[in-house]
Amino acid sequence: MPRASPYFRPALIFTALLLAAGFALRVLPSAAESARSIPPPALDEPASPQATSEVAVLAGGCFWGVQGVFQHVEGVTSAVSGYAGGAANTARYEMVSTNTTGHAEAVRVTFDPRRVSYGHILQIYFAVAHDPTELNRQGPDVGTQYRSAIFPTNSEQTRIAESYIAQLNQTHNAAIATKIEPGRDFYPAEDYHQDFLTRNPNYPYIVINDLPKIENLKRLFPDLYRPTPVLVAAARS
Repeated sequence: MPRASPYFRPALIFTALLLAAGFALRVLPSAAESARSIPPPALDEPASPQATSEVAVLAGGCFWGVQGVFQHVEGVTSAVSGYAGGAANTARYEMVSTNTTGHAEAVRVTFDPRRVSYGHILQIYFAVAHDPTELNRQGPDVGTQYRSAIFPTNSEQTRIAESYIAQLNQTHNAAIATKIEPGRDFYPAEDYHQDFLTRNPNYPYIVINDLPKIENLKRLFPDLYRPTPVLVAAARS
């Protein structure tokens, strides 16, 4: 996302002018076309009626869009924007933005594995939430804090993620750049980053980069799409 105050981002003035001039008609299709239909993972977790909650931590560029996507996924009970990959004392937006902390902007996705499997969470992540072939960047955002990374919370998730990346590399023209980084803690981001897509649907960055992801989720995963997002603010009220 643009490097500036969360409330006033001068870098977006140019984008806003483009939108006003009608350039969105040329920009939005390219964002929509970045989604891809991919097969589900050949290896997935077995269904277990005893397991009612599981956590996945995923990084794929600016967390506004990744959070927004998973908030619309059936079976997801929480999606929180935050940081993973670095130390607790550097898990702050202005520090992470310096690209020196080791953190990536990440989303902690809590889901009911009886309703959506970890493998299907990864399928949405690779197909809709971001472009896994881009190295240390997503769209206009550049730096290791925007890297494609999976932070598995157990050894089974590591095994499934490794298997799925190998599977996708057999069918993709471009190599998957996603790294698997086990053993890393997740730290929630500041309140002003939570539910950002839902609260700011007309924000130029959201319009160009993230709203097409929601449409792609609805188009490619109609059985897993839900129109009403699960919000961090609702969980706190």
